[in-house]
Amino acid sequence: MTMTAVAPPVIRLSAVAYTYAGPPPVRALLPTDLVIRRGEHVAITGPSGSGKSTLLNLLGLLDRPTEGLLEIDGIDVGSASERDRAAVRAHRIGFVFQSFHLLPHRTAAENVMLAQVYADMPRRRRLGAALAALAQVGLEHRAHALPTALSGGERQRVAIARALVNHPSLLLCDEPTGNLDTATTRELTDLLVSLHEGGTTLVIITHNPAVAGRAERRVTIRDGQLGESPDDGPGGQDDTPGGQDGGHGGQARSSGGQDGLPGGQGEAAGGQDTWPGRPDDSPGGRDTWPGGQDGEHETRQEG
Repeated sequence: MTMTAVAPPVIRLSAVAYTYAGPPPVRALLPTDLVIRRGEHVAITGPSGSGKSTLLNLLGLLDRPTEGLLEIDGIDVGSASERDRAAVRAHRIGFVFQSFHLLPHRTAAENVMLAQVYADMPRRRRLGAALAALAQVGLEHRAHALPTALSGGERQRVAIARALVNHPSLLLCDEPTGNLDTATTRELTDLLVSLHEGGTTLVIITHNPAVAGRAERRVTIRDGQLGESPDDGPGGQDDTPGGQDGGHGGQARSSGGQDGLPGGQGEAAGGQDTWPGRPDDSPGGRDTWPGGQDGEHETRQEG
């Protein structure tokens, strides 16, 4: 009998927890095991104040776990230097935000090219790669348009192209349809599903049940505790004793716990940095992200 190869993990959390310093300390994420494998499409859902923002900040390498081991592509990013963490963000993680975060006085192609600066891509290759990424999201015909001339759905497609241009291991989306109407949400969700079908590893944090319902695997978070949704699609829940890796679907497990994250705490805000709200520690530090080049500062809306 032929054994099916198990895809390698892109994300592995081993007993990861996070406590915000006080006074008083706030236990925002309880000790958690989570494995997301290459090629999976995972939705993470939960009410406001449940710990989604804390988990997002950890996966996006904005914060370090206060306990446990966090790995991206097998790299221990929890204990890595800031330079190494910035390199992982630039090369291995693509971010899509609710509020687009496009520079208003730069064309769609130029906005996509900005992500390549952080990845140290040679200048001569940037435009071609940006146009290819825009074509991937069906927007090559709008490459030279300013964001002010684009619809909300088109602006989010530009943001997705920017996230894809460096061919990341992981596409991490924070409420990507939160600012869109129902029809545009459906179109963007179709696009994300098609990207997953093309091999992209996709993690979406969302309040929208229609968006979560398109994922092949759903993880819930409540009061800082992770758990698999019982009606998962392909991938399934790992119920191996002790949280060992199972089949393609990996696992999510939390233990203990009584404290949740007070609503809104842990949300990044601002608009000058590699991720809004954090200092620019990307290699080189040559450009602001987003907004700084033109003096435009956007504020990330809370999910």
